[in-house]
Amino acid sequence: MCNTSACDTLPTPRRNVDIVRARAFFRAMSITVAALQRYPVKGLSAQSLDAVELRAGCTIPHDRRFAVAHGTAPIDPAAPKWLAKAHFLQLMSNPRLAALAVEYDPETTALALKRGGRTVARGVLSTQTGRTVIEQFFAAYMKAELRGAPRLVDRGEQAFSDADAPFLSLINRASVADLERVVGQPVDPGRFRGNILLEGAAPWTEFGWVGRRLRIGAAEVEVVERIGRCAATNVDPATGQRDLTVPRDLLRGFGHADCGVYACVTLGGRVSVGDSVTVLG
Repeated sequence: MCNTSACDTLPTPRRNVDIVRARAFFRAMSITVAALQRYPVKGLSAQSLDAVELRAGCTIPHDRRFAVAHGTAPIDPAAPKWLAKAHFLQLMSNPRLAALAVEYDPETTALALKRGGRTVARGVLSTQTGRTVIEQFFAAYMKAELRGAPRLVDRGEQAFSDADAPFLSLINRASVADLERVVGQPVDPGRFRGNILLEGAAPWTEFGWVGRRLRIGAAEVEVVERIGRCAATNVDPATGQRDLTVPRDLLRGFGHADCGVYACVTLGGRVSVGDSVTVLG
């Protein structure tokens, strides 16, 4: 089941945010959903969606539902609980994961992994045989970086997110464009592995939404906190190469290492690409 209590006890923002400038933009902006994404397997590539039905206290269905745990991880595959990302294969430590493309069927949990356009592994993750096939692939593909035999674990309606809460991550396309100005080259928003990409907002306005409610399509969310960024954002999601220093550039250009915000769904509803986003208060 989804964790609706997490929305009733939202954590307080970790940072003091100057929202005066942001508030001035709220009424004038026309903000829309530019993209919807989920990541069926933690650390692997995104699956783009045209629309999604959100539920209160839940992540996007099947987002980070699965993860590949190191053999040394203190996790029970029969009843997996949230663990810090260091216990799993993840981009910050394992950039080779970016070379793998994911095809996933939520109805059957069939997963196909592709590399260079060629299918390298396929399995139905709801079956032991299917999980074993995927585990064997990672045992070979990530052999030098694994700590013990890999285990593919399934958290059901919960998620192996970086935060131990059922949050969505919202990324403001204009903030990424402003970061490009500092970096001096294009920055793929995919580096930030967000669920909802927004356009039409002024750069960094999203930080002023912390503690406020948004209507996104037919759903409502409460923005919880800014997202601090780690070295995973240095990895090009298309090549798997560490070619940027995003946290350092954020600090250099803006005095913080944050990009995007976490939000908790407080009212379920359908969200589609192109839907409007309204700041409610």
